[in-house]
Amino acid sequence: MTEFRGAWTAEEVATFLHEATIPIRIATRRSNDSLWPVTVWYRYRDGYFESATHASADLVGLVKRNPAVGFDVSTNQVPYSGVRGTGTASVTPDEGRHVLRDLTERYLGGTDSRLARRLLDDDREEVVIRIDPEEIYSWDYTERMKDVPTQ
Repeated sequence: MTEFRGAWTAEEVATFLHEATIPIRIATRRSNDSLWPVTVWYRYRDGYFESATHASADLVGLVKRNPAVGFDVSTNQVPYSGVRGTGTASVTPDEGRHVLRDLTERYLGGTDSRLARRLLDDDREEVVIRIDPEEIYSWDYTERMKDVPTQ
C-alpha cells in the first residue's frame, strides 16, 4: 500500500501524473553502490508507474540487480510542483510493444515520426519497467511562487 504525503491527495497525485508529460527520473544503485539517475518516459496506471526501454539498457540490469528505486516527476517551469518517492521495480517483456506504443503516443503525439518508427521497430527487444511505489511525497510551490514571473 502506497503512503501518500505532502501537498496533494492520492487522487490529485494521480491527476498530476496523468496530465504531466514530463519524464520520470529513476534513481538506481550501480554495482559499486553509488546512485545512478536515469530519465525515461512513463505512464501511471492503477497506482504504479510503467516505462519501456530496450532490453539491453543499463537501467534494466541495474533494476534486476537491485529493485529498490527512488523516483521524481517534477515540473521544470515556475511554479514548480511534482512528486517524488521510493518503490520497488520489476522488469517484464513488453509483449507487442503495447507500453512503448502508449508512451510514444503520449510523449510524441503519435507513432508517425522517424523516432517513433525506430522505437517501435520489430527488431527491437523492449521491456517494461514497473515501479510499485511504497511512498509518494507531493509538493506544489504555486502559492510561494505566485509573484515570480513565469517563463
